[in-house]
Amino acid sequence: MRTMVISQLQLKHITRWTFQDLILLPFRPKGSSSCHLFSSQNYQNKSFSIVPRQKVPLLPCDAAFCCRHFCIATHLFDKMPQWDVREVHFEFLADCIKLSLKKPNILTATIVHCAALKIGVLAHLPTSTSLLTLYSKAGNFTSSRVFFEDIHNKDVIVWNAIISASLQNNCYKTAIEFFKKMVKAQTRFDSTTLLLMVSTLLHMKNFDQGKSIHCVSIKYMMLVDISLCNAFIDMYAKFGDLNSSECLFEEMEYKDVVSWNSIMRGSLYNGDLEKSLRYFQRMSFSGETADHVGLSCVISVCSSLRELAFGQCVHGQGIKLGYMDSSRVSVANSLISLYSQCEAVEVAETIFGEIAYKDIVSWNAMMEGYASNENIHEVFDLLVEMQTTGPFQPDIVTLTTILPLCAELMLSREGRTVHGFAIRRQMLSDHRPLLNGLIDMYSKCNLVAKAELLFNSTTERDLVSWNAMISGYSLNKYSEKAQNLFKELICSGRNCTSSTVFSVLSSCNCPNSLYFGKSVHCWQLKAGFLHHILLINSLMHTYINCGDLTAGFSILQENSDIADIASWNTIIAGCVRSDHFQEALETFLRLMRQGPLFNHDSITLVNVLSACANMELLNQGKTLHSIALKSPFGSDTRVQNSLITMYGRCRDIDSARKVFKFHSNSNLCTWNCMISALSHNKESREALELFHCLQFKPNEFTVVSILSACTQIGVLRQGKQVHAYMFRSGYQENSFISAALVDFYSNCGRLDNAAQVFRHSQKSESAWNSIIAAYGNHGNGEKAIKLFNEMCKSGTKVTKSTFVSLLSACSHSGLVKQGLMYYECMFEKYGIQPEADHQVYVVNMLGRSGKLDEAYEFTKGLQCSGVWGMLLSVCNYHGEVKLGKKVAERLFEMEPENVGYYISLSNMYVAAGSWKDATELRQSICDQGLRKCAGYSLIDVGLG
Repeated sequence: MRTMVISQLQLKHITRWTFQDLILLPFRPKGSSSCHLFSSQNYQNKSFSIVPRQKVPLLPCDAAFCCRHFCIATHLFDKMPQWDVREVHFEFLADCIKLSLKKPNILTATIVHCAALKIGVLAHLPTSTSLLTLYSKAGNFTSSRVFFEDIHNKDVIVWNAIISASLQNNCYKTAIEFFKKMVKAQTRFDSTTLLLMVSTLLHMKNFDQGKSIHCVSIKYMMLVDISLCNAFIDMYAKFGDLNSSECLFEEMEYKDVVSWNSIMRGSLYNGDLEKSLRYFQRMSFSGETADHVGLSCVISVCSSLRELAFGQCVHGQGIKLGYMDSSRVSVANSLISLYSQCEAVEVAETIFGEIAYKDIVSWNAMMEGYASNENIHEVFDLLVEMQTTGPFQPDIVTLTTILPLCAELMLSREGRTVHGFAIRRQMLSDHRPLLNGLIDMYSKCNLVAKAELLFNSTTERDLVSWNAMISGYSLNKYSEKAQNLFKELICSGRNCTSSTVFSVLSSCNCPNSLYFGKSVHCWQLKAGFLHHILLINSLMHTYINCGDLTAGFSILQENSDIADIASWNTIIAGCVRSDHFQEALETFLRLMRQGPLFNHDSITLVNVLSACANMELLNQGKTLHSIALKSPFGSDTRVQNSLITMYGRCRDIDSARKVFKFHSNSNLCTWNCMISALSHNKESREALELFHCLQFKPNEFTVVSILSACTQIGVLRQGKQVHAYMFRSGYQENSFISAALVDFYSNCGRLDNAAQVFRHSQKSESAWNSIIAAYGNHGNGEKAIKLFNEMCKSGTKVTKSTFVSLLSACSHSGLVKQGLMYYECMFEKYGIQPEADHQVYVVNMLGRSGKLDEAYEFTKGLQCSGVWGMLLSVCNYHGEVKLGKKVAERLFEMEPENVGYYISLSNMYVAAGSWKDATELRQSICDQGLRKCAGYSLIDVGLG
């Protein structure tokens, strides 16, 4: 390596030829094998060797200005005697240092250092302190430390400068070490030193040492410094000890605006919003004028409390104080958040438009305001406007505002765009919340594979990442993966939170997960996670979903002292979803007996009305209707929609019409409920008319309901139009719509179209059931059985509806032997308990094949009127008057007001020539006031 020996007299030429080639680190003193920093002490050695380093990049424009002036100064130095240089140019050097401190740059710091060394003013402590600070602000903390060690006779200002430099460069432990050295060197510290130490300990979250610094400040009577007191107020508040902050604040004899700001922000930080407002009022009464920091703080409090009126008063005060100009943009940003939170987004828009010089916070606040008010299109429009018209680009806050919208609305395309932008800007490497937001977005958009890839490619995962991935698996029905990932998390030794428990419990949604759910329950007991009512409710929900109602009710009983209305709703809703409707009603009655403290809410009414609808309990439904009208929830849209559904299921279509007519806030769901109720009650023509008057864009539920109506009256033309609309709207992947289309085409005699729809649809459970029923209705029982076998081989779950379709096909095709075989193996092989719908087709199979005695023996032990009605129909078919009369008498006891049974027996008498019995029965019908609905036929006039 080439070295040069430079004498003291040659120093004046250094600045002329080495500023582009020379960095002061390192140099080698004569006779030494180690390199040191260029310093005043080395300068006194008269000569040293300099090791040139590689070229440095060109100076930025701000540093170039300084260099140009230093070069001019260097030429002046060359023309003057050396001893005159110090006296003439010391003030000029000081000005250059001040200029450099405004826009620090490592090369500028080096040049200033050289010039100071040449002039010989490094012994001047203020100059040395400024140079130390300049190196620190330029990002070269190492040079600051070495330069500090070379300073002789260090005073408190120098020590404060190096501590401040350590703090500025995030070297908090180093700052503490310097403070210890300062004390050891018996240098008397001042309040600024303690102020720097408080800031350091805040960053390190070291509360104990922070209290020690407070004791030191009391011992040396330094609390007369208001800035130090303010720092302690802020420190105690941020460490969660608001009481100590308040005591210190009250003990202050003199308070400035920063004192008030500190205690207000401390109260806000600790969640005591009302107290923060009270301090603001006290400040106003004390005569202290609030600044933009205090106004921003109190506006944030008003935003959290939704105190619009108080916030408007603060807004007016801000205008009077002149804080709405461009230099106080933080106040305007806080006001945007306030008005957005109070649903006055138009006012927020006005304030945003009036800001002359918006910063990135302004744009983010407005986007967050749009998002909180569900103005989704405006959010994305504003995002585009920010990128095209302003100098700002989306930052981390912008992306974390956009991602939840993409997740909740399943905007996968926009979410992927955000992901790509974050990758291009290299935002993912050091920001885990953004990464977690992307995992959550992909999971909620049903792109769990992408979420999994993102999770697995991340080395530094936090607990939120694990929770998001577990929740994503659970949400997308990957229960086993969610449970395995939870086990991996536990084995890793991380401390879980309640969010982790919520995520994994939601994966326990079937009887197969009961054992794992019990294991999580045991783990919760050991980990102490069962003190929160939300976790208790989640555990009850898990047991009910897994089919263990007894355990769910036991947990409710054990925690009855802390149970809330959500606990009761969890049990009721779980029973309804598990088809335990009677248990849901009984639980509701228990809830009503708890007194006014446990009054019902809209969720309770919706679930109990659903139970009444499924059990067709009209009287109980009317009682619930009256309860709803007497409570504040009678006008709730969800409750009114549930009432329409309940009346429709209970065949009280007139009441359903009345609720729909007087519905105050109808939505698409309301219209869907009414169309479905009309279709369920065979009012298909009215359902079609209502569909033509629909005030909203139809969705999948609308399509299914209207297809059911078209199926009932066989209007092929309108059904095809609905089919076309389904394709235009992209609903062809919906399994329920595919099943409804199969039913529709089958009932309209177009089995070929039904089969074609099935071939191109997702092979869901409902689609399989519909196609099996379609072939059965068309007398092709063998094909129906073949499809059933294919369904089993495909792994699709066989349900009770599947066996209804299969037994119906066997009945229509006369496949008695096969039908009885499937009926007998329903429970043993498939775990499905036979119900009335299955028994009806068994009676029909036996009866139509002439096995009336077997059909009667099968029916004798049953209490379902539908099964007995089918046996009566079979007796009528075969003209078995004697058995038919016996069956009819049983039906008259079970349903005395069903005129159909009387008509069937009368027709049987007529067919057998028993006119006298037929006449008497007809007279009995008239005496009871029973009337048979007139039959009618429909034809579709138009193109088929």
